Amino acid sequence: MTKLIVGLGNPGDEHVEDRHNAGFWFVDALAKQLNVRFETEKRFHGKVAKAKWHDEDLFLLKPGTFMNLSGQAVGALCHFHKIAPQDILVVQDELDLKPGTARIKLGGGTGGHNGLKDIHAHLGTPDYWRLRLGIGHPRDLAAEGARPMDVADYVLRRPLQEEQKKIDASIQNSLQILDLFLKGDTQAAMLELHSKVN
Repeated sequence: MTKLIVGLGNPGDEHVEDRHNAGFWFVDALAKQLNVRFETEKRFHGKVAKAKWHDEDLFLLKPGTFMNLSGQAVGALCHFHKIAPQDILVVQDELDLKPGTARIKLGGGTGGHNGLKDIHAHLGTPDYWRLRLGIGHPRDLAAEGARPMDVADYVLRRPLQEEQKKIDASIQNSLQILDLFLKGDTQAAMLELHSKVN
């Protein structure tokens, strides 16, 4: 069973609404649903909430480091609580998926995502679960006539209102299949989530 859900993002009020913080948005919504609160844990380099899911401990983590050092927090918590990589779900923003789309996968490459690169380095393996929340790519905006924007600028800006609605919907869709996923019925969870279109 999944024992740790990590939301990726950048700390600080100035980043709260950035596209890069979609992982934080997910774990914040989950913490609210589970009625638990995040507390700063210096030894884990971030904010941690502890919940019960079917009588099992479930940790939620928001790294307090910047995105490219996310593995520091993940590695510290996993080492302390003896959590194996296959029992981790990392929730991330995904440039290669359109807003409103969410996908689950086990392992694979990082797609250039600096948070995943650092987690891979600290765990020594890519074999952990990822929930990828689509935020779209700046080339999509350019195709619609908007001025070109590089990826770094794009992920550190807030989504357009219509995009935000779709991302919020994908987060809700992901929360709806989480029980299936956490119980270990990963194929059914993936099938249900991947069939949802916003």
